[in-house]
Amino acid sequence: MASRIIFRRLDGILLLDKPTGMSSNAALQIARRLYRAEKGGHTGSLDPLATGLLPLCFGEATKIAGLLLGSAKAYDAEVVLGQTTDTDDSDGSVLRERPVPPISAEALAAALAPLLGRIQQRAPIYSALKQGGEPLYVKARRGEAIEAPVREVQVHAIEVIDQQPTRLTLRVTCGSGTYIRSLARDLGETLGCGAHIAGLRRRWVDPFRNLPKVQY
Repeated sequence: MASRIIFRRLDGILLLDKPTGMSSNAALQIARRLYRAEKGGHTGSLDPLATGLLPLCFGEATKIAGLLLGSAKAYDAEVVLGQTTDTDDSDGSVLRERPVPPISAEALAAALAPLLGRIQQRAPIYSALKQGGEPLYVKARRGEAIEAPVREVQVHAIEVIDQQPTRLTLRVTCGSGTYIRSLARDLGETLGCGAHIAGLRRRWVDPFRNLPKVQY
């Protein structure tokens, strides 16, 4: 018979490098069991597809989780052009394929410009945002018709790290509540070919920059 875990009071913040394929809540529960922490919470979900920094707060540190949730964040995103999916990432089903036109650096910069600053962004229907007390992704999995909410978000900067004919690597610095999947989707529509996220890594969350992270 498996031994019963005795939880204890533990205060502090763990900087986790979340692996791909794991939900943020699953990552939190693993850490709680490993450290036998009575109370814990994460500071903003990372999609299962995504990797990178996920600060986990335990004990008294959960009182500042809201501050971290609202802080600036930076991501590296791999964007595939020419395909849209129902989840706006590569975990979903392909909805449409379109040819990708030749895109110059100038045309790409012009397409990115409307995505900068304070913008109105439509969330993905597969997201943890709640509607009627239930996460949107639960409704989406049931096949319900969903009107995804539109919210104001802040995008501080988008840097093009690499540009290939059908693939982009973007570095995004943004405020809380920004969906990188939505940025990729909207960029694809502006370019006329559609797009989705194939990889996403959170580089930092203010004030935790250039600090070592724990890996599972």
